[in-house]
Amino acid sequence: MGRATVADIKGRDFSELDKEAKANTENTNKGSNTNKNRNTTTSDSRGRKNRRRQKKTMVVHPVQRLFDACKDVFAHAGTGFVPPPDKIEQLSALLDEIRPVDVGLSPRMPFFSPQATRRAPTITYLHIHECEKFSMGIFCLPPSGVLPLHNHPGMTVFSKLLFGTMHIKSYDWVVGAPSASAVAEPSQTAQRSEVRMAKVKVDSNLTAPCKTSILYPADGGNMHCFTAVTACAVLDVLGPPYSDLEGRHCTYYLAYPFTKFSGDEQVSIPDEEKDKYAWLQERDKPEDLVVEGALYTGPVIREN
Repeated sequence: MGRATVADIKGRDFSELDKEAKANTENTNKGSNTNKNRNTTTSDSRGRKNRRRQKKTMVVHPVQRLFDACKDVFAHAGTGFVPPPDKIEQLSALLDEIRPVDVGLSPRMPFFSPQATRRAPTITYLHIHECEKFSMGIFCLPPSGVLPLHNHPGMTVFSKLLFGTMHIKSYDWVVGAPSASAVAEPSQTAQRSEVRMAKVKVDSNLTAPCKTSILYPADGGNMHCFTAVTACAVLDVLGPPYSDLEGRHCTYYLAYPFTKFSGDEQVSIPDEEKDKYAWLQERDKPEDLVVEGALYTGPVIREN
């Protein structure tokens, strides 16, 4: 129950937006090349010198470097894949250096403005790239925006907070712990559903600039919830990305206090530690979760 596809949380058909961006760039380049051909007056020798000079001074922008590194790190990615430590360090270092301006973002953009609505604030997703091995995209959250508690099955995820302050609460499953049964909230389902024991990994605020957060298939806080304390943006790299066909569904959860269900009697945990544990129950995709796609306007990635 309660399984949502990648399109639900990451946004639907954002790859089409990426294609549109590429098409616009190609058209611009074609027009530029036509003008250059009309105005060419230099000799072949000068042209060769200019090309050599351009090669020497050409700078690769940070997003391109990140993309190139992802192609290498996730070349053999599949469900459960964890990059070796040196590759994790490489990607983390690249992400740590990326600034909002590097991806064409500014806190003054309209989708970061406070929203006067009774519903949960709309979240905007900027699709940068997605293939079978990895994906890159940016979540833009206005103040009080929430990405509800959800998982990343068999995935390694790098999250870079670009600006703002965000509260993160994350969990990992407790291996070998007993399960318990519970009646879900009336708004979710009338059926009795199993709950699983999880341990809190992170429960704190992050304020940019800060180090890149990393979660793994079995630890590091694989299930997390993001809440925007202020307007903020998060650059996500997922390897591999969600895929229903390969069993990597995005599942949402409700979190209950550890003492709520009888299963806690079967686990010996000191009273002072019990607030570090919880019971998680699958739920349907929250009805008030709205993620809209917008065109990524940062530097265009060259895939070849």
